[in-house]
Amino acid sequence: MGPAAASPGTERYRVVDPGTGAAVVDEGATPAPAPAYAATVTPITPELAARMHASWRPGCPVPLEDLRYVTVTHHDMAGGVVTGELVVHADVAAGLVEVFRTLFDAGFPIASMRLVDDFGADDDASMAADNTSAFNCRAVTGGTGWSEHSYGRAIDVNPVENPYVRGTTVLPPAGAAFVGRPVAPGVVLDGDVVVQAFAAHGWQWGGHWTSPKDYQHFSTTGR
Repeated sequence: MGPAAASPGTERYRVVDPGTGAAVVDEGATPAPAPAYAATVTPITPELAARMHASWRPGCPVPLEDLRYVTVTHHDMAGGVVTGELVVHADVAAGLVEVFRTLFDAGFPIASMRLVDDFGADDDASMAADNTSAFNCRAVTGGTGWSEHSYGRAIDVNPVENPYVRGTTVLPPAGAAFVGRPVAPGVVLDGDVVVQAFAAHGWQWGGHWTSPKDYQHFSTTGR
């Protein structure tokens, strides 16, 4: 007796033993659909404010009520789909959701997306973990003034694959392997889908700077 006919609209597929090539399962069903993009934007709750004790404090240039907690689904470096989290200024949250929708649809992978508070708000530790992050009330790299991250209007994407480069200084140090800008998963290149997606919503890329080159950095002010 032959295999039963699949119902209309149902794709048949086979699971094959890699050693013998023999079919071990013949299922009359479609594989599970690929995960869809999803995102949320919410105010900073008291519980989240307590979690953010390392990245925000009284005296920071933006009050908590002007910040938003954003979650987005993204592809990871292993080919999976996971949910990441960011804190950004309320003014840019909706646009950023659309940026990451574009990156999700393009299959661009992001190694990690966790609040910088998971690293004690230590930018070096977050970068070393290849963590994509946004808000962090801190001084600009190599200076004393507020970083654009302090306003929730900057984001660093895949810091290892997209390092900060000034002369012989490479941050994080593991980013030295990517200073030459190879075509590789997670690398941002001039004119690619990442740069275009951010530009479409008013974000500028630090890879366009003369010195330093901050390949991970996007901001709405160009700083």
